[in-house]
Amino acid sequence: MLLVDFQKQLDHFSLEMQFELDREILALVGSSGSGKTTLLNCLAGIVHPDVGTISLNGQEFFSGGQKPLKIQKRKVGYLFQDYALFPHLSVEQNILYALSRGTDVSHITELTKILGITGLLGKYPHQISGGEKQRVALTRAMAVQPDILLLDEPFSALDDANRDRCQDELLRIHEKWQIPIIFVTHRIADAEKLADRILRIEKGQMTEQTVY
Repeated sequence: MLLVDFQKQLDHFSLEMQFELDREILALVGSSGSGKTTLLNCLAGIVHPDVGTISLNGQEFFSGGQKPLKIQKRKVGYLFQDYALFPHLSVEQNILYALSRGTDVSHITELTKILGITGLLGKYPHQISGGEKQRVALTRAMAVQPDILLLDEPFSALDDANRDRCQDELLRIHEKWQIPIIFVTHRIADAEKLADRILRIEKGQMTEQTVY
C-alpha cells in the first residue's frame, strides 16, 4: 500500500498530494507544469517534499523531520519520458545496469519474452525504434523487481500500433506482478483504457478523482 500525504512548494504554486494506492493502476492527468512529474520524482526520491509523509508497504520513504530514504533503497521502477537509455551500452547492458553481480536474472529473461525484445539484446539504442526503446526502458525499470512502477508519459512518442501493443504488455505485466503502477499521460483515452483510478492534477491540486 502506497500512502502519500505531502506538500512541495514549486515556482508558481504548492503541490499538495494526499491519496492511498493499493495494487492498482493510477493515471495522472492534467496540463503541462501541473505537478505530475514532480509527484513521481518525490516518490522516486529524486526530489523531496517540504513537509508530509510518503510510505510504501510500511517503509518510510519520506517523513518530515527525518532523513529521506535513499533512492537506492527504494524499490521503485521508473520509466522516464525520454527513456534515458545509455547510448554507449547495449540493450542487455542497459537492462542489467542497476543489478548487482550474481543477481538472479530469470525474471528478466521472462520480461524480455513478454515484451518481445529478446532479439534486441545485442543492439545499441541508436539501432532500435522508438517503440523498441520504450520496451527496453520498461524492462530495465522492472529488472530491479520493484514494489511500485512509475511511468512518465510512456506512450507519447509512439504511433498508434506501438502504443496499443505497449499498453497491452503493461496490462499483462501488472496482472502478473500485481504491484502499484502510476503513469502520467495527456491522453484521456490512455487513462480510461489502463487505469483503475484517474487522478487529475491542476496547479498542484487534486481536482478530480475517478474510480472505475
